[in-house]
Amino acid sequence: MTSRVLVVDDEPQIRRTLELNLAARGYQVDLAASGAAALELARRHPDLVIVDLGLPGMDGLEVVARLRASSKVPIMVLSARDTEETKIAALDAGADDYVTKPFGMGELVARVRAALRRAAPPAAEATVTTPDFVIDLSAKRVQRAGAEVRLTPTQWHLVEVLVHNEGRLVTQRQLLGEVWGPGYSSETHYLRVFMAQIRRKLEPDPAHPVHFLTEPGMGYRFER
Repeated sequence: MTSRVLVVDDEPQIRRTLELNLAARGYQVDLAASGAAALELARRHPDLVIVDLGLPGMDGLEVVARLRASSKVPIMVLSARDTEETKIAALDAGADDYVTKPFGMGELVARVRAALRRAAPPAAEATVTTPDFVIDLSAKRVQRAGAEVRLTPTQWHLVEVLVHNEGRLVTQRQLLGEVWGPGYSSETHYLRVFMAQIRRKLEPDPAHPVHFLTEPGMGYRFER
């Protein structure tokens, strides 16, 4: 099935370039020049959203946050803002990836493919039960105290990698490569942001985790 990509950018040349390149690779592409238009087009349930931060009217960070409040769709930020603080703010708002302008089209398309793979349903896996939550990896669902907890595709991928390596250290480089790709080996702030999000959702006391553990300077480990 063809994936639908929503491109949100106020620069006509960027919109046109992305439309041509993504369509040439078989994607259906919707285009929006503002945050309001993006939220309207999001009702078509795109498989991926690419959004600029510097939008007229509604800022891109608000667009990301509003999309994430109601959807698990993978969100990729595409922006000329390249500070670590801005990247962390975008990831905290719910983005799954961050690409800085100018960008190489080959790299961008590779990241699109990776984001869609992360969001794809996995093969059937076992259910993992802890004293605090139950993870059904085949259905991408987790329940805590009888209620379902929503995780984004990227949060799910991190959980899956750690759970499949239960009791073993997974290095930062391994996690970054597995979840985002080999070009992310130095983006350790991605892990800090997403692991904090996962702990807030799943740990009984996020400040003192007992399931998603940090091995300082090395990586992370999952324990039941």
